[in-house]
Amino acid sequence: MKNPIPFFTFLLLLLGCENGNNLTFEPFLFEGDSCEGCPKVEVRLPNALDENPLAETINLALHEEVIAILSFEESEDINSIQKAIRSFSNSYKDLKARFPDESIGWEAKLIAEVIYEDAKTLTIKMDAYTFTGGAHGYSSTGFLNFDKLKAEELEAWELFDDKENFTKYAETKFRIQEKIPQDSGINTTGFMFEGDSFHLPQNLGYTASGLELIYNQYEVASYADGPITLTIPYAEANKYLKRKVVQ
Repeated sequence: MKNPIPFFTFLLLLLGCENGNNLTFEPFLFEGDSCEGCPKVEVRLPNALDENPLAETINLALHEEVIAILSFEESEDINSIQKAIRSFSNSYKDLKARFPDESIGWEAKLIAEVIYEDAKTLTIKMDAYTFTGGAHGYSSTGFLNFDKLKAEELEAWELFDDKENFTKYAETKFRIQEKIPQDSGINTTGFMFEGDSFHLPQNLGYTASGLELIYNQYEVASYADGPITLTIPYAEANKYLKRKVVQ
């Protein structure tokens, strides 16, 4: 892990004061060992500097997310990013020792950034790519949403006052975007919604443009189709949201 430069940290603190209610972050970089036969691992996170429960909640949630992605050794108690990187590396080295002629180098790259913040809500977007063998790697995007007033991470369903009707509205918007007839099954054009029934994605988050819905690869479509993104402007989404956004 690279330590931040003190003067740079001072500038971040100064900027945070000028931004009123916005939290202050510094970039943290975690990397795996740089050696022949080691997998390439890079983790870039925003680290909340404020000394309050919200900052602790954000930092803990980010670290837990990284640990969940990189941990491969179930028997070991992995409670830090450094240990998770070691677990990822050890798993690759074990595989290489057993199959020296078949193992291709593993790779993991995780980058998170704050993409939305107002007085009540903060959202961090994490893009992750991992390759652990096979025909191709796996890319995914996740959102971490936080209630700033309660210093809590929010589950997707907690974003809504009226999730049921938002789901219906999102389906209409999704059909229009993907050119699916409104009076036919949601899988008519090749999607793979379970039971041919529309559902919200696992990842939803606040952005500057609106509430963003991301279906990651394999969630409702094939790998070749890539991620499917739907953004609903706040002028349309606010009526369903608990934390409304005025633009």
